[in-house]
Amino acid sequence: MYNVKSSKAEEFISHEEILDTLSYAEENKHNLELIDQIIEKAKLRQGLSHREASVLLACDNDEKNQEIYELAQQIKKDFYGNRIVLFAPLYLSNYCVNGCVYCPYHHENKHIARKKLTQEEIKREVIALQDMGHKRLALETGEDPINNPIEYVLESIKTIYSIKHKNGAIRRVNVNIAATTVENYQKLRDAEIGTYILFQETYNKESYEKLHPTGPKHNYAYHTEAMDRAMEGGIDDVGLGVLFGLEGYRYEFAGILMHAEHLEAAFGVGPHTISVPRIRQADDIDPDTFDNGIDDDTFAKIVACIRIAVPYTGMIVSTRESQACRERVLKLGVSQISGGSKTSVGGYDTPEPEDEKSEQFDVADTRTLDEVVAWLMEGGYIPSFCTACYREGRTGDRFMSLLKSGQIQNCCDPNALMTLKEYLMDYASESTKEIGEKLIVREVPNVPKEKVKEIVYKNLIEIENGKRDFRF
Repeated sequence: MYNVKSSKAEEFISHEEILDTLSYAEENKHNLELIDQIIEKAKLRQGLSHREASVLLACDNDEKNQEIYELAQQIKKDFYGNRIVLFAPLYLSNYCVNGCVYCPYHHENKHIARKKLTQEEIKREVIALQDMGHKRLALETGEDPINNPIEYVLESIKTIYSIKHKNGAIRRVNVNIAATTVENYQKLRDAEIGTYILFQETYNKESYEKLHPTGPKHNYAYHTEAMDRAMEGGIDDVGLGVLFGLEGYRYEFAGILMHAEHLEAAFGVGPHTISVPRIRQADDIDPDTFDNGIDDDTFAKIVACIRIAVPYTGMIVSTRESQACRERVLKLGVSQISGGSKTSVGGYDTPEPEDEKSEQFDVADTRTLDEVVAWLMEGGYIPSFCTACYREGRTGDRFMSLLKSGQIQNCCDPNALMTLKEYLMDYASESTKEIGEKLIVREVPNVPKEKVKEIVYKNLIEIENGKRDFRF
């Protein structure tokens, strides 16, 4: 049944192959000779198969686990340096026709406030996000063909890109909407979206169908094959994710790596990002009703093993996770985080009244964007608001070839520093600005190419003089 290049969900995500993989990993979790061989292979920075990575995940030898963590940290540094990309979600609507049992937007929830932003409300939300300093958004909607048709999403994207407020501009709109048709993916491509993101929730078909008892999302194959249709529609930056806690984490780990392998084999481009959310408290959802929750140590091990197995992918952790948890996984592989997030429909411009709450889940990290930026810099990271690769056409295989060769560093570090300088000039508190200016002075000399370094110094002065949006 298993065929990595197949276009059929149950063949490129084969249940039997996953079960065989989990058995193999369990049988070999104490096989130190094999574990050493896999670690040595991982040091080549070419990635691992789902089966090899599953052995590392199952390994319970403290010494070998420490090697795994150290290798993940080094691979993260080699591919992404000390940059952390920042973004915010923007929920357009929570109308939904699905019956997903883990999401408060499910159709049967009659007491949650149902909302849909008008274009004028979207403008106000975007201005509020711009005034925070955000340049990159992730659009979110429930699945509802009447309330949230593709035309509404496209109009909203056009509205977002059109808003220029003071020095603010949203330069990249990523989109997280329900699985759709090749034709609609072509429309999203033409609307110049960044990454198309779709969480699988669970790769176990039997569990998937139970968790999605009603609505179009019940169709496992249609949902799982969505990334293939997105690629066929011309979107070559796609983002995968599972919701850890719904199914056994080792099953999901193998499944998401198999999905990444499939995209690489079938289209020559693996996932631009992998997200690793854990189920959280929300309106009428109690995470304790699910039997597969994972603790922070297991979560950290998953992040490290994904980083080793898929070294090129960006990894995302949202404000679902606490400050302490995010701090831990930043070291092990995460390269993108949200900051100052609202998971409600509206709320950036004007806080929601208590009796009109519409959050999809409770936020664990409630700090402002400015506090997150300062925290990152104090931890030795460069907060990046860069969106250059997409706007310069460095997407899909072009981005991946630059990343895998290490050449992307010649663009990313300078772009991160210049967009950070913009943030410091336009939005930062005085204390954050002080930290950031010292960081820029320290980091610019590390730019490897002298010519690039000269341009960075020149552009930083231009930014101080009021000019914006420099990029390599």
